[in-house]
Amino acid sequence: MMGPMPQQLPTSQSPGLHAGVDIGGTKVAVCLADPANGSGPPVLLTRMAEPTAKAGAPDALAQQVLRLLDAACTQQGITRSDLAGVGVASCGPFVRHAGMVEVVNPNICGGLAGAPRGLGNDWTRVPLQAPLAQALRADRVHVANDAVAALQAERLWGALRGEDDCAYVTWSTGIGVGLCVDGCVLRGKNGNAGHAGHSYVGDPDAGSDVALCGCGNQGDVESLVAGSALPRRLGREAPALMAAADAGDAAALAEVQALCVLMGRLLYNLVATLDLRRISLGGAVFLHHQALLLPLLRAQLARYFPALTAGVELVPAGLGGQVGDYAALALLQQPG
Repeated sequence: MMGPMPQQLPTSQSPGLHAGVDIGGTKVAVCLADPANGSGPPVLLTRMAEPTAKAGAPDALAQQVLRLLDAACTQQGITRSDLAGVGVASCGPFVRHAGMVEVVNPNICGGLAGAPRGLGNDWTRVPLQAPLAQALRADRVHVANDAVAALQAERLWGALRGEDDCAYVTWSTGIGVGLCVDGCVLRGKNGNAGHAGHSYVGDPDAGSDVALCGCGNQGDVESLVAGSALPRRLGREAPALMAAADAGDAAALAEVQALCVLMGRLLYNLVATLDLRRISLGGAVFLHHQALLLPLLRAQLARYFPALTAGVELVPAGLGGQVGDYAALALLQQPG
């Protein structure tokens, strides 16, 4: 596994630094930040990232987080015991064991769908909160689904400020959603509210191995449009597909339009179910190609029942590519 990739940011000797941990199916990023920035987002001081651990013992992911935290703290001349709090925004779904969050993510746990997914492990769940709480003190560790945490960050500092009826949707390695209705962030019994990526919107591939999601579903949204699904379904990674569409490749553009039909159905279902006013869109697939994707998604949403969709805004994440870092840090502003 490649080592941590540090990003040099301003240094600070401020006490009580916050740590943010962003766990995705592709990478784990850890940042340290000074929370003292008035009404603005915390000031990022140190950031490190590396590919998500997917081999070894099931606690390899938690051990990776602790190692990255130690490396980030060393850069700031502190130890992890000096941290005022650690926010952990992780891809889900979650299950709870003895009250502690364990991760059951299709892009990390190879035992869910088995060998066809090729993840190289037989994990079905990954302990996360318990080993971190033991190493860092339970009262300092706040864990939430990454899309829910990103929703909170976008409401605090990004494109959803002032919105009580809104959602954050990430189109990345997987598909995740954070939801807020009447000013209340939805979480659910295990913190899994918003896992619309594992809902169904219909497609001819449904039921075939080409549309096998890492969770074991065949033909759910994530299996059809997520970044992890595109090589299997369409034979190309997202950057190559989007670049070809941008360059005028008619076949590639048709494939991208078909992806946006499916994502558009998902967005409409969210609006129709929850009566949303604004949806903030993030994730690597969307943010790297938003000039192509955003008009297509807006056009898809506009196709549906105007009484529900008129005036609904689709906007890029206001925090851009840093939404994952700020998502984790937002948990320390609004813990629990």
